[in-house]
Amino acid sequence: MKCPCTSGKDFAGCCEPILTKKQKAKTAEQLMRSRYTAYATGNVDWIVESQSADGRAFVDRKATEEWSKRAQWHRMEILETKDGGEGDSEGFVDFKAYYTIGDEDVTHHEIASFRKEDGEWFFVDGLEVKPRPYKRLDKKVGPNEPCPCGSGKKHKKCCGKVA
Repeated sequence: MKCPCTSGKDFAGCCEPILTKKQKAKTAEQLMRSRYTAYATGNVDWIVESQSADGRAFVDRKATEEWSKRAQWHRMEILETKDGGEGDSEGFVDFKAYYTIGDEDVTHHEIASFRKEDGEWFFVDGLEVKPRPYKRLDKKVGPNEPCPCGSGKKHKKCCGKVA
C-alpha cells in the first residue's frame, strides 16, 4: 500500500516505522509526513506524542480525533523546507493538505515549525497561510451605465437586473 503522505513510497518503508516508533523521524519533513499520515489514518496518539512538550497541553485530543475521522484525506504536498535536516535543531515545512469534510473540499496551507530535542524531532507550531484576496481587474459597471453586453440598455435594466 502506498503511503498516505504521497511520498510515492510504500507505507511500510515510509511513515509506518515512525508511527509505530520503530524508527525516529530523521528530518522535520519526515515528521511532517508522519503527522499527515497520522491524521489520514486516525492515529491521534501520534499527533499528540509528536507535538512538543510545551505545546502538548494545548492539543484538543477529542477535536483532533473528530477532525481526523470526519475528513476524507486526499493528499499532502510539500512546497518548501527550510532547515530541518539531520544536523539541524529546528526547521520549517511549508505544505498543503487536501481533504474533504462534509461536502466541502479544503486546502489547508500551513508553515509548520519543528524543533529537535534530545535527538528527536517535534512539531512546535503552525502558521496557516491564507489565500490572497481576489482583486477585480476590470472596472465595475454602475447600475446607470450602458450594459457591457452591447444591448444599449442601462446595466440595471439588462444584465445587472436582480430577479
